[in-house]
Amino acid sequence: MPASISADLTAAVRLLQSGQLVAFPTETVYGLGADAADPAAVARIFAAKGRPADHPLIVHLPGAAYLDQWARDIPPSAWELAEAFWPGPLTLILARAPAVPYAVTGGQETVGVRVPAHPLALALLRAYAQAGGGRHGMCGIAAPSANRFGRISPTDAAHVHQELGDAVALVLDGGACEVGIESTILDLSRNGMPPRLLRPGHITPEQIGSVIGERPELPEGMQADGIPRVSGSLDGHYAPRTAMRLAASGDLPRAIGEAQSQGKRCGLLLRGRLAPPPVHSLRRLPDAPEGYARGLYAALRELDQAGNDVILVEAVPAGPDWAAVADRLRRAARGAGTV
Repeated sequence: MPASISADLTAAVRLLQSGQLVAFPTETVYGLGADAADPAAVARIFAAKGRPADHPLIVHLPGAAYLDQWARDIPPSAWELAEAFWPGPLTLILARAPAVPYAVTGGQETVGVRVPAHPLALALLRAYAQAGGGRHGMCGIAAPSANRFGRISPTDAAHVHQELGDAVALVLDGGACEVGIESTILDLSRNGMPPRLLRPGHITPEQIGSVIGERPELPEGMQADGIPRVSGSLDGHYAPRTAMRLAASGDLPRAIGEAQSQGKRCGLLLRGRLAPPPVHSLRRLPDAPEGYARGLYAALRELDQAGNDVILVEAVPAGPDWAAVADRLRRAARGAGTV
């Protein structure tokens, strides 16, 4: 490990143990980290993000061996999924262990946990554990996305600096995030009941089903009674400040023409090879779900900062391969112009 990275990790561990905030890369997005066992440190996350205190945070662990510190009544399926997908972009919702502070669970009796796959995130978590962890010796870092609440998630260290500035004691720079959208969230807290998908992501229901022998339920209402509140499940989330609309490929020329006839500068996000009329700014992403997801938030951020009056996004195909991307675009469009 290069000396500069080793020094940064040492500094990050000391800051976390003293209750400060450290941003770091994961394979999904950059996280805003704090000692998950310290309610005062967790409160700093909420203050920096402007996040409501009843919104739970995901706890990042050095490995599955630390799961017992954070959860109880862990079903066999959790261990099977951890073996299959950790480190990786899968968050499991489990019954909280007694020592887990309600500050990190949003007051709920469940906790979300995962082991990230980014090498720098894993190095930080393992160094943190080797240094004795946080409060009461617990080894977990709470880390929602390192941006203002409801805004576009950061997939590059520069995005964190733009969003949070001096509110973060240290930003570890691990380059651009490989996956680019937040983790799949799966609820396993229901004592023998079928698992439920609470947020789509890179890990699909089909992949989950192939490991545990049953496909998770896909509830339409994420805020219904008995369903844990989870990160990124609001109707409006991941949103640019600029107004944003989704349009089918065939409807885009008309939507552009209408906006331009009203004197609006259009930003356009396309996939594939559609040739649009001239617009104020244009970004094009791969016409494949993984490549599109990897570049989505950076593209939205660029269009949001380009002086557009409206961002028009070519709708993505229907179907399970595009479900996670479609979820993020739908929520971004609903929240656009309100954050």
